[in-house]
Amino acid sequence: MTEQTKPIDLYYWPTPNGWKITIMLEELGVPYTIHNINIGTGDQFEPDFLAISPNNKMPAIVDPEGPGGEPISVFESGAILLYLARKFGRFLPDDERGRVEVEQWLMWQMGGFGPMLGQNHHFGTYAPEKIEYAINRYRNETHRLYGVLNKALEGRDFVAGDYSIADMAIVGWVVPHERQGIDLEEFPNIKRWFAALNARAAVKTGLAIGKEDRAKFDLSKDKDAQSVLFNQRAR
Repeated sequence: MTEQTKPIDLYYWPTPNGWKITIMLEELGVPYTIHNINIGTGDQFEPDFLAISPNNKMPAIVDPEGPGGEPISVFESGAILLYLARKFGRFLPDDERGRVEVEQWLMWQMGGFGPMLGQNHHFGTYAPEKIEYAINRYRNETHRLYGVLNKALEGRDFVAGDYSIADMAIVGWVVPHERQGIDLEEFPNIKRWFAALNARAAVKTGLAIGKEDRAKFDLSKDKDAQSVLFNQRAR
């Protein structure tokens, strides 16, 4: 396994996308330093952060021991997971069939399970006008996606066979399942998988990082934070 002597810099806020990387780094057991990016106050628009993450989204990392021993920055949570998995040779299979199995579920999360559940949160919790069509649209899609995941976990301990970055990418989005209108009793395979992941020390620690900051950050009541997050346009 590759040794990491200098800490990886993680630009982070405690959200499902941020948790992906704290879980991965905890699983790897490598040193890292947290840099809080308070997305409710606009830290993501600071020039120094934009130089690392031009899409003004966290998480992002800077690895001081990148390829050839030179620093490298990586933005987008899925890309970070793939980079770390390749570098340290863990949680991503060596064989092509195994890699494809993991990568397709990672892309499923990045392209569907995250964005659709995010829209569920937005229209169900944060939108000032409760639009029944939008709420139902994203609640139904959320339910469909949970059904896809539940079927994938039938007869499997983990989504892609062995425990992998695909599981790490998905689990944080299941944490707020009740707010999404989901009852895990309806999805027994997910319920079993979710309990197993939450029993892992690295997952517990990864989900707990920044817990106090998250508790203070009630986006449903913070109109200033909503303005920062929901009214972005090209600058």
